[in-house]
Amino acid sequence: MNATTVAVDVAKNVFELAIADAQWRVVGSARLTRAQFERWFDNRQVELVIMEACGSAHHWARTLAARGIEVRLLPAQYVRAYVKRNKTDAADARALLEAARASDIKPVRVKSIEQQALQALHRTRSAWKATRTARINALRGFCREFGLIVPEGAATGIAQMARYLADEHSGLPELLRGSMRLMLEEIRLLEARSGQLECELAELAKASPACQALLSVPGIGLLTSTAMVAAVGDPRSFDSGRRYASFLGLTPREHSSGDKRVLGGISKRGDRYLRMLLTHGARSLLRAAVVARRAGRPIDRLKAWALEVQARTNHNKATCALANKLARIAWAVWTKHEKYQSAAAIDATVA
Repeated sequence: MNATTVAVDVAKNVFELAIADAQWRVVGSARLTRAQFERWFDNRQVELVIMEACGSAHHWARTLAARGIEVRLLPAQYVRAYVKRNKTDAADARALLEAARASDIKPVRVKSIEQQALQALHRTRSAWKATRTARINALRGFCREFGLIVPEGAATGIAQMARYLADEHSGLPELLRGSMRLMLEEIRLLEARSGQLECELAELAKASPACQALLSVPGIGLLTSTAMVAAVGDPRSFDSGRRYASFLGLTPREHSSGDKRVLGGISKRGDRYLRMLLTHGARSLLRAAVVARRAGRPIDRLKAWALEVQARTNHNKATCALANKLARIAWAVWTKHEKYQSAAAIDATVA
């Protein structure tokens, strides 16, 4: 069997293979367990392996690349369109062969072990933050049920709930106090763990030239810079800053036909976590620009541009536009290995 290309539908325990020759004709198939899949390539000459960019795909891509096999990871949402009739593992594997022939589908770059480990640190921090928020909200609800009002803000709210627990006459039932104390201890433990993880990220950022270049961009801090390095690795995989912004889902949706062109809100495709970080950074930068203008302090050209967009649209649209611009600036300084140089300050009263 003259097989040169193998499409693999990756799963947890069972792997479906579609085997094709040099003319992309399917000449065989196989359904293998995990152990069999690792041994299947030992006595075969395979030039290309195609997989979806899904869970564990980057691990298998690195494993096969170590054997000298070229691996292409295709975006799963683009492969789905090539599945014919019913959805089965065999149909998914054949769809991969068809999608690989499409020149407009760009493969996903294989992540290194360091990139995936860095991403895992960010996911761990997000999980801890979500658990902390859930515990705070639960404690707020408990206090409200007994007529106790907790002020807004995490820090002030936790301090007030701790005072309620310390006060024997606050109205909290004795039956509930023990569990609430344990939840407060859990919140403080999660905060300490998150702080320690952020210290680890800071040490990694100091040793990374890419992170140092990204940190020079206004609105991009420790979390955003390290998350970008973890998610992308090499920015040159994108042709331009606009392509990078599109990857993050910060470019407009389009529904056009003929002479009619319709642009909507941002597409929200791509990496949701990075888009969230950039949006928060843009919101903070826009707020700083508004405060500086009110105080009569000079602002740079980037902040002046954001204020102009806000004046002719609204706050949320200006935030998204600024997040888009920050993504493009980040791509530029990252690819050029240069730190961001802000334009000369202008008079805030003129802006």
